[in-house]
Amino acid sequence: MKRATEMDQLTYQTAVKRAQLVERNPQLQINPMRVSMHQEEDIIELAQQIQNADKQLKNTTCHKLGVIMEQIKMLQAQAMEILKESNLNRDLHSAACNFTKKPGQIYHLYQRASGQNYFSMLSPEEWNLSVDQTFKGSYRLEYDLSWTPVDKIKEQDEKLKWAEQCMQKALDGGRGSAMAIDFNINGD
Repeated sequence: MKRATEMDQLTYQTAVKRAQLVERNPQLQINPMRVSMHQEEDIIELAQQIQNADKQLKNTTCHKLGVIMEQIKMLQAQAMEILKESNLNRDLHSAACNFTKKPGQIYHLYQRASGQNYFSMLSPEEWNLSVDQTFKGSYRLEYDLSWTPVDKIKEQDEKLKWAEQCMQKALDGGRGSAMAIDFNINGD
């Protein structure tokens, strides 16, 4: 706070130092006093302009760094979500299964009383209720071998449709053409 007060009350001597006037060249034929005439107020005003520019640059830099910090937080959250999905996919691929799983199909995850997780092609509605098992969820196996919970299939399909449209626009535009991507996934 002390420094801010000192900077706000510039004296002529401090203003001359802050303003950093151009050095005089004694070898020139021009009278140095003629080209460097100035009033004390002019020097103080010049130093204040520099001081204000410094404050503005500091504020702008802090704002830009704040934006980057928010982007970093967003990327960290996305990285955590990717790791969470990866762990779920790994667990689902490790579930017991007595058939060959095919991409695009929906499978139902159950847990036996012993704790064993396993996939079945039968939904809970198709099972005999006397079987000792707990339904854990239904998932579609994607073509990239990831798993999509049934309640997120529509959202996943919309993302894939959007990506395919972007790819098709790029292919239709030919090589070297500028491609604008429409991020309006919902089609609003």
